[in-house]
Amino acid sequence: MLIAGAGGGFDVYGGLPLAVALEGLGKKVHLANLSFSDLRRTPLEDWLAPGVAAVDPDTVGNDDYFPERSLARWLATTGREPVVYAFPQSGVRPLRTAYRTLVEHLDIDAVVLVDGGTDILLRGDEAGLGTPQEDMTSLAAVAGLHGISRLVVSIGFGVDAYHGVCHAHVLENLAALQRQNAFLGALSIPFDSPEGAAYFAAVVHSLAETPLRPSIVQSQIASALRGEFGDVHATDRTGGTELFVNPLMAMYLAVDLPALARTVEYLPLLEPTEDPYQVARVIEAHLTSRPEPRPFSLIPH
Repeated sequence: MLIAGAGGGFDVYGGLPLAVALEGLGKKVHLANLSFSDLRRTPLEDWLAPGVAAVDPDTVGNDDYFPERSLARWLATTGREPVVYAFPQSGVRPLRTAYRTLVEHLDIDAVVLVDGGTDILLRGDEAGLGTPQEDMTSLAAVAGLHGISRLVVSIGFGVDAYHGVCHAHVLENLAALQRQNAFLGALSIPFDSPEGAAYFAAVVHSLAETPLRPSIVQSQIASALRGEFGDVHATDRTGGTELFVNPLMAMYLAVDLPALARTVEYLPLLEPTEDPYQVARVIEAHLTSRPEPRPFSLIPH
């Protein structure tokens, strides 16, 4: 199994509860992440292939922000394999090649993309798309892989209100996927479970590793996991904003990846992209040319 952060940053941390659960079932689990780190500093010997770095606790990189190395260091403290594969930011074509290389190298049977938040579930006609660039690049890249199982899990329902996402639209999209038997259900992560404990410990460790740039998303999910509610700030980075920490944040929403990819109206336009700037331009062009989006609405109850 390959569990990979779709949106960069600390998204891969959102896959830890799933990884621990799968390990308990005897599955071999590998972790990867679309990286915001400065991988240009990563030595040549740490690159598995162009577009795929194998990050371990000693990999050279930015001391203030290197989520993949922080996670590798935490994995080492638990006796797990301390390697997190990192994909540099790119367009769809290079990222798909990198995924294909890693899938073949590790003999992967299934890829699970993890999004910290819900913007990966947006199809392009919503009032707000959050921060779709990295999520959609990952979604398009993995949708083009064949011969393996492909899933998306979203964790952190409510986090993306910070970026203007309408969560009523998220629920509407899940209902549409349900009609296609592509919404695979939801799963809570109990705080006192091995999965919850591992996730919480890893997030606490990451906050100590990157005190200048702690994860906004994972800190909110961790707060929800321990029962916090409402406008709770675990980091100064969210100062001046109103948060909605809630129990649904500590829950997985799982969907079939190919079915989800078919709902994103502009995803085919990303196919030829080579770099993140091209991805951003395609999305911007879509936003300026689309008809009126679905109006923003509140969840009524």
